[in-house]
Amino acid sequence: MRSSSSNAFSSKFSVLQFICSSIYLIISRIKYSNGFNFNPLIQLPTNVLYRNTSTLLLNINDFGAQGDRLTDDTKSFREVWKAACSSMSRAEIVIPEMKTYLVRPTDFVGPCRSKVTLRVYGYIVAPRDPEVWDGLDVNKWLYFRRVNRLNIEGGAGGMIDGMGHEWWARSCKKNESNPCTNAPTAVTFDKCKNLKIRNITIFNSQQTHIAFTHCKGVEASGIILMSPDSPSTNGVHISASTNVELDTIIVNTGNECISIGSNSSAIRMTNIFCQLGHGISIGSLGKYNSSGIVEDVVLNRAFFFDTETGLRIKTWQGGSGFVRKVVFENIWMRNVSNPIVIDQYYCDSPLTCLNQTSSVRIENVSYIGIRGTSATDEAIKFACSDSCPCKRLRLENIQLTTLNGNAAKSFCWEAYGTNSRLVYPPSCVSSGDIIIRHQIQFNSTSWRNDHYALF
Repeated sequence: MRSSSSNAFSSKFSVLQFICSSIYLIISRIKYSNGFNFNPLIQLPTNVLYRNTSTLLLNINDFGAQGDRLTDDTKSFREVWKAACSSMSRAEIVIPEMKTYLVRPTDFVGPCRSKVTLRVYGYIVAPRDPEVWDGLDVNKWLYFRRVNRLNIEGGAGGMIDGMGHEWWARSCKKNESNPCTNAPTAVTFDKCKNLKIRNITIFNSQQTHIAFTHCKGVEASGIILMSPDSPSTNGVHISASTNVELDTIIVNTGNECISIGSNSSAIRMTNIFCQLGHGISIGSLGKYNSSGIVEDVVLNRAFFFDTETGLRIKTWQGGSGFVRKVVFENIWMRNVSNPIVIDQYYCDSPLTCLNQTSSVRIENVSYIGIRGTSATDEAIKFACSDSCPCKRLRLENIQLTTLNGNAAKSFCWEAYGTNSRLVYPPSCVSSGDIIIRHQIQFNSTSWRNDHYALF
């Protein structure tokens, strides 16, 4: 058994190690985008050719793209996708470095005949003017649908810019006199299977940066999502998807860092860095008396800086379904308002929400190894339903103090579970219900029963 001092050293080293690697990742891409000399490890092709007998290489420039930021290159993107998706052999689409491609709302539709890889080394930018979406689906910009075994890989200069500033200026979140309307998600993956995304930067999204809907088998790593000046942009949104793995995701946005919607399961998140915005949320679920189901979610190693909430589960009154088998483990927070929240009375509406008896059930939720500072005196809040209390909550090794020196507080309503080891602020969770330990599949190759790791 390691000593407490060695555990503390290990946790501090882990924090510093991840922060340093995150800073390096950001700086390397910013330097490249500003014209610094950088030689990519992979030499880019300049023509349509075969790398070997099984892979067709397609350079976007060979399909007429100009890459001068002014010319509309949408047609070239559609044509190169058609060529790649119809290829009998594996195909790789290359977006070359040191070029900026203006692309209008575009669908990239499968299924494709074989595996497609999209290599983004240059800039892809959206139109500035929201009027470009007139008559189109306002929720979409770059939209991938029913594509199986798609790989998207970026280099140091691989960036996608949603040009969202005009959308933000027209948002009701920015100005209450503006009408509340939808805005595009920068990159959407809908009904895709066995998807891999690596080393991509998306910034200034119109609303959500990247969304996975009705997907199965997603691996995303080395992703940077940034729009810190936006009033209400999301980082990653997961909905109706299963077997999703997020690793080393850096998010600085105006709303949720990561949000998990209904009908999602087997979600694994590691090394998540959230600054500003609303932290990581499950929900909201149950709106308009709907059913919401989320289960088997693990967040292991996350860092929150100056966020308005930390770990939040939010449901509307009147809904049905459940949230269960959730583990939040090894979390570090700095200046976070409302670090731990379960809110079964969520009401994001200008009208008063009516009291209703039915609710989305919340059970088997574990908070383990959570440390840091709260910007609010109330560091833990469990506001659970009278008719459907929160059950089998588990608090272990919680150390949350306030920045202002006041005593940190906990609030509980109809919250039941267990507390072990140090829990501060002192827990108000009632022990009227017995925790049921459950196996959580931590990754695709191993099972993890031990949830006692110290941060």
